[in-house]
Amino acid sequence: MKPTNAAKTMQTMYAYIAGETRELKLPATDAEVLPGIRWGAFDELLTPAYWRGQAWQHLQLGNYDEFRLGGTLAEEVAACLLGGWGMPAELALAAYRRVRDRCLLRSDVTADELERALAEPFLLHGRPRKYRFAKQKSRYLSGCLSRLSNFAPPDDDIEFRNSLEKLPGIGLKTASWIVRNMRPTSEVAIVDIHILRAGRHLGLFPEDWEPQSHYRELEENFVAFARAIGVSAATLDALMWDQMRQISPTLRANGCSANAQLTLFGRDSGSLH
Repeated sequence: MKPTNAAKTMQTMYAYIAGETRELKLPATDAEVLPGIRWGAFDELLTPAYWRGQAWQHLQLGNYDEFRLGGTLAEEVAACLLGGWGMPAELALAAYRRVRDRCLLRSDVTADELERALAEPFLLHGRPRKYRFAKQKSRYLSGCLSRLSNFAPPDDDIEFRNSLEKLPGIGLKTASWIVRNMRPTSEVAIVDIHILRAGRHLGLFPEDWEPQSHYRELEENFVAFARAIGVSAATLDALMWDQMRQISPTLRANGCSANAQLTLFGRDSGSLH
């Protein structure tokens, strides 16, 4: 893949997919995608054109079309609540599957029942692993499940997210994650450290904005950017998360700028945000 045009003309990106060559037309590198943010070249890491091109290829391949981890709202809440910050995706999924398979995702389940299940070691790749925060997450999950028995999700996605935030242990990021998984066309964003880094590099997020105090502003800017490059917020969020968590340590280790060539990395197919 390489740009075929000069900076003042449109770019054409080619990709060999499913036995045929396909092309994507993109604006010139110096054209603005949003005020103050230029498209850049699609073969330079982390530019708007790069993200548009990556999303285009993955969508052509059928990736990022399914986000759900559970079959019901209670299962989705459990999967997302048991994952997140400080929890490896594989271990979080194992914890979720254990409580689901033991029929513990009931409205009358106690925190003690959940804690006993989560406290048992998990065998991953032949090694025992301990689930951190078992006591705290069990208390939160028990409280969530008791409230979900009478919970009717609002039709509006933002209202849905805001109502989920009122559940025990559910913050804006986790609530957005649940809504994104259940409604892939929704315009919410899971603003974690990886999305924050990508957005700051783009000039999309001010350096002094943090998720703890500016989550809704960050989300609004992210959704506007996704819309401007013609990618759903859900797809762009998942794509950025997948790639940034692998790109970031690679760039730091090699002392490279974000304009390093694409050969620095391969896609990481993580399963939990």
